[in-house]
Amino acid sequence: MQELIAYIEQLNQEYAKLPLFEFLDDKSIEPSQKLSFAPCIAHFIMSFGDLNKYVVREKNANTKVQQIINEHTYEDDHHWPWFITDLEKLGYNSQMNFTQVLRFLWGEQTKVSRQLSYHLSAYMLEADPVIKIIAIEAIEATGNVLFSRTNKAASELQAITKQEYIYFGHFHFNLESGHAMGSPGGEDFLAKIELTDLQRQQAFDVVNKVFKIFTEWTHELLAYAQKQNQEATIIKESKNTLTVCV
Repeated sequence: MQELIAYIEQLNQEYAKLPLFEFLDDKSIEPSQKLSFAPCIAHFIMSFGDLNKYVVREKNANTKVQQIINEHTYEDDHHWPWFITDLEKLGYNSQMNFTQVLRFLWGEQTKVSRQLSYHLSAYMLEADPVIKIIAIEAIEATGNVLFSRTNKAASELQAITKQEYIYFGHFHFNLESGHAMGSPGGEDFLAKIELTDLQRQQAFDVVNKVFKIFTEWTHELLAYAQKQNQEATIIKESKNTLTVCV
């Protein structure tokens, strides 16, 4: 299993170099603009609790690995209220009515966010617990990259607005261990698991698939954020022009 852990770390280092994270690291961009992709991730974030409750968790945990997975799902299945709170603080409540929200969530510009939920479900539903925990490790690794960046943006924005952003900020980030095996001795336990040839093949396959769909997701988030920021700039310039004319 140790080689899988090393492989996840290798892919995660490459993942951290993607354009979205360059965007989030760019000090010339306003923190509110960095977090402007927030509505775009809503489908996945709101589905993530169900993913933990109904796909990853098993009522009858017959193995040590599944018991650890179940414990992890109870840590991760209730983060969505923090996301909603942050959306309210970021001012997104007044922008759409209910039917507009539905069209947006199931629209073309958010399709990868939906696919992300569906793909992860397909990878883990009724899967071997060893494969599930490897998938969780990969998912948590990508999350650590994202939230380490949003944490900085949220801190910068908090200094301006005097509001705490629970989901995107340090509260959520500090709770995330970055690994499914965050308990004492957990990483050692994971590293010592011996895989069959079939499990090894399946594990590498699921890790590659997880990083592939998350990579596609980052491209969607960046495209959405850049579009929102361009539109905001146009509106601001139009208002300035009108002010000058008046």
